[in-house]
Amino acid sequence: MKILIFATIVGLGGFAGSIARYGLSLAFQKYSIVMPMGTIGANIVGCFMIGVIAHFSTGTGVLSPEMRLLLATGFCGGFTTMSSFVYESAQMFKSNELYYAGLYFLITIIGSFVAFFLGLFIAHLIFNRSGGLWN
Repeated sequence: MKILIFATIVGLGGFAGSIARYGLSLAFQKYSIVMPMGTIGANIVGCFMIGVIAHFSTGTGVLSPEMRLLLATGFCGGFTTMSSFVYESAQMFKSNELYYAGLYFLITIIGSFVAFFLGLFIAHLIFNRSGGLWN
């Protein structure tokens, strides 16, 4: 029963984070002609929020474990968008927009880009043993 309660807490937080992420994308849409500003904003703001939440949940004990699940795992998990970051970076590289791709890459987290290609490689090994990595 406790797991169901925790899952519901995370789900509600994720629901709210996803809606907030969509709103942020709409707000930045007119500024996203060259760079995906909504994705950059979501990841930077989400990381800032995780730092604040970590401080108040572990550093001070102000936040309960349930509140940490709601805010960190749920809301920030739904709000941040590493999959969009990787997709948009790949499209910039594919379009030879190397300057913007590099800038975007440096602004966000390098590790997520490596994880994306690792995921591509593993999926390729498991599901598509023939053809190139992008097939």
